Amino acid sequence: VQLQASGGGLVQAGGSLRLSCAASERTFSSHVMTWFRQAPGKEREFVAALRWGVQNTYYADSVKGRFTISGDKAKNTVYLEINDLKPEDTAVYYCARGNSYSRSPSTYAYWGRGTLVTVSS
Repeated sequence: VQLQASGGGLVQAGGSLRLSCAASERTFSSHVMTWFRQAPGKEREFVAALRWGVQNTYYADSVKGRFTISGDKAKNTVYLEINDLKPEDTAVYYCARGNSYSRSPSTYAYWGRGTLVTVSS
């Protein structure tokens, strides 16, 4: 499967963005779609996850209340709505697909190329 992430850009602090990640193949109910991010000089970190079948969502504490993950089954696309952006949200955002929920990047086999979000203060 190929994952295509898009929607990043340069925004001012307090702004909003919606990231998209489209899968080239059908996403099944057993799959988990997850967003990670990696800031310059830092390790890749978990942001949010969505259990595709039941649409359960999980968030990192640092983004709760500001980020919303959702999925469109008809389009095989997962979204990440980002509100009240902060400079510390600056990172490359990656989507990934796995067979089980995990906050560890190493457990995900399929990755998109990433989309850059830059937040200016």
